[in-house]
Amino acid sequence: TWAACRARHEAAVPAPRAMSAERPYTATPLLPHFGVVITDFSLAGTGPLPPEVINCIKEDMVKHRLVLFRGQGQLSGARQVQISKQLGEIESTFYKHPRSPHPDIFRVSNDEREGCTGVGRTGWHVDGTFQAKPFKYQTMHFHSVCDGGETWFVPLNEFYELQNEETKAQWDRLWMVTGRGQYAHPMVCKHPDRGDTTMVLHCGSHFCAGWAVDSDEADTSKRRPTQLLAAGVVQRELTKRLDEAIDKIGVKMQWEVGDLAINDNLGNCHYAPPGTQNAREAAGLRILHRTTTMGEAVPTKEDGRSSFMFS
Repeated sequence: TWAACRARHEAAVPAPRAMSAERPYTATPLLPHFGVVITDFSLAGTGPLPPEVINCIKEDMVKHRLVLFRGQGQLSGARQVQISKQLGEIESTFYKHPRSPHPDIFRVSNDEREGCTGVGRTGWHVDGTFQAKPFKYQTMHFHSVCDGGETWFVPLNEFYELQNEETKAQWDRLWMVTGRGQYAHPMVCKHPDRGDTTMVLHCGSHFCAGWAVDSDEADTSKRRPTQLLAAGVVQRELTKRLDEAIDKIGVKMQWEVGDLAINDNLGNCHYAPPGTQNAREAAGLRILHRTTTMGEAVPTKEDGRSSFMFS
């Protein structure tokens, strides 16, 4: 049941380190099991955020996986990058749109004159699966929003725990082979910071070349991939189950102008629904400025096996 899933999740997540009773902001739960919203703190300024603020954000990211600062106005690209660098090393692997305010800002829009279009539309995913270490965080800052321009998030631990034991056992044997055929990531693995179960997946056709399937030794550490499933077989199953899960355990984020969200890329998968590309003339202009921070861990299973070079 969902109640049992939540109880297992709460037991698995490590307690945050002790902090001063005076937190720099008030965090209100987005949902009982993940996400917080902050409305009483401004990220504006010119100097670095104080260490106690960064520590608080990082601890909230471990515990909640999505931290949303509302009412931030329109932070400059330089300011967003400065804050992002305090969270980790920035890794910019994307196309640089001419309207981007900074080389490390990925500018996304529903108008190709204003930013890159169609971003996130290929399917449910975590970002950076083409690398040995997928991204750790994304920051997402909305300078303008359009009608229907939601982002959907599903927390992966809860998603995994929703499945029956047969499905879990099947998924535990799968490795996602990246679209370039370079890496194989365990579909089911341990979250590097939280220690609970999470997943690595991408349902976009060009981002996954197939799914390697483990042998079935009782000692899982001795298992090795012995066959390859077509990408779409598993992607269709995941898409169906994630579409069903979004209204049970996830959130369809209704963005507001000035929102700046920090997403735990290894704790949540996300998806940009069709409304993100609604015509500007009818729905308004959507402008998202995004940064990504470098991954710090190779996805690793409970038995110690981790992502490997496939080709």
